[in-house]
Amino acid sequence: MVSACQNNVRPPIVPAVEVRSNNSALEVIGGIEPVYFLPIKAPLAARIDTGAETSSVGVTNMRTFERDGEKWVAFDINGTHFEKRVQRKVSIRRIEGNEQRVSVNMDIKIGGELINAEFTLADRSKFEYQGLIGRNVLSGRFIVDPSLEHTLR
Repeated sequence: MVSACQNNVRPPIVPAVEVRSNNSALEVIGGIEPVYFLPIKAPLAARIDTGAETSSVGVTNMRTFERDGEKWVAFDINGTHFEKRVQRKVSIRRIEGNEQRVSVNMDIKIGGELINAEFTLADRSKFEYQGLIGRNVLSGRFIVDPSLEHTLR
């Protein structure tokens, strides 16, 4: 028996209209999407990166301190001040070498989803996008089509 590929006949490509996971449809998003870091009312443009395990956000004026015997961090995102308990220190592999970052839990809104997720805090001033959304936010929620951008509101 000869398969369709052996005859140089390709089966038709059927676009995925909807993919289901745990009985719910996953939304298709693009490579760059608006993300709201609550309570900030204006979105940040974020790179959607399926290669990144943990999400990251660019911050300024970061300083660590202790509160009730625990490590905390204070920082600003676009002029909004945050104080969060440090979840852990993360080693980030970069071309220039490993980098140590603190991570915190942040409340974000992406599309219609309100999500509490771990974010590493970084100086992203040399990057085009202030936010980076990794697999810890994407998994089980979104499918990424990098040929698209700004599909969410």
